[in-house]
Amino acid sequence: MISVTEATANAGALKRLSDQGVSIWLDDLSRGRITSGNLAELVASSHVVGVTTNPSIFQAAIGSGAGYEEQLADLAVRGVTVDEAVRMMTTADVRAAADVLRPVHEATGGRDGRVSIEVDPRLAHDTAATIAEAKQLAWLVDRPNVMIKIPATEAGLPAITEVVARGISVNVTLIFSLERYRAVMDAYLAGLERAQAAGLDLSTIHSVASFFVSRVDSEIDKRLTLLGTDEALALKGRAALANARLAYEAYEDVFGGDRWLALAGSRANKQRPLWASTGVKDPAYKDTLYVDELVAPGTVNTMPEATLNAVRDHGQITGDTVSGGYAQARADLAAVERLGISYDEVVRQLEDEGVAKFETAWQDLLDAVTKSLLSKGVDA
Repeated sequence: MISVTEATANAGALKRLSDQGVSIWLDDLSRGRITSGNLAELVASSHVVGVTTNPSIFQAAIGSGAGYEEQLADLAVRGVTVDEAVRMMTTADVRAAADVLRPVHEATGGRDGRVSIEVDPRLAHDTAATIAEAKQLAWLVDRPNVMIKIPATEAGLPAITEVVARGISVNVTLIFSLERYRAVMDAYLAGLERAQAAGLDLSTIHSVASFFVSRVDSEIDKRLTLLGTDEALALKGRAALANARLAYEAYEDVFGGDRWLALAGSRANKQRPLWASTGVKDPAYKDTLYVDELVAPGTVNTMPEATLNAVRDHGQITGDTVSGGYAQARADLAAVERLGISYDEVVRQLEDEGVAKFETAWQDLLDAVTKSLLSKGVDA
């Protein structure tokens, strides 16, 4: 493991990224990362100011069993259900990570120092159940710097409004399309307006909108490769950045408008764009592509550790690489459409696949915990 001194000396690119107004969040969490001091080390030496989790991350962490043996044994003795066992383990990790990041939360006035935990992905198409789960997770973690992740499905949109209206900070996840992103911002503003009407302190409510990046290139590049023409191949690796840049343009539009200004006077916080899925899927691309090319003030970039290390080592952070690129971004997406690749079809497919992937990871996690409980003589 790299020492704090070495990491600090080599963290120039990460510091430049932070200085550009980009909050660096780690897209990973495990009990070992917390108990070993690794998370605290990343906060101290690598400008990490937040953590995101998802069902796949917890499946990898808890599925291995490492660090969870004692809690699993206690849960087995209590005879809890597998669903309760998973919730107890995941919320314990998020609570502990939130404590590690609490000083960052306080130093930034609540803007950063955040740890996200996602509602059960099986509820992605059930508004009422998502709301109930979000409330329960906020109560279980019981930390002011937790963010509850709600997917940006059609059923998720009214849940976002309701949860924000109750004063709970939200990380909206699985956003792929520009149209859905605008609906997410609208849902957030509606929640703030209801919170304002209820007399809540808007300054305590924070939100990020997780706009997924690399998966867009993965799907569109696959279709471009199948076409195989020079024109098609020249567009590979451009759609995801174009999509994200136009999302930032939409963010500037919405949070520069009259509706937002009416809330800003009550100390409301903007819903920051968060670049998710920033690890490249195509080894032909530079491993820092979705960091170097998505630098813009007021954003969050959540990175798996491999990407964080790559940025530290050879990231090229030269300033804002988003603002001003909107015309080219529109041209790139239009060129893809002209080749017969439907943007609407791609983003709809990616949302469906994203929900399904998290459902599968969650079921794998439930199965692993079930096996562990059964091995201890408990009927899960």
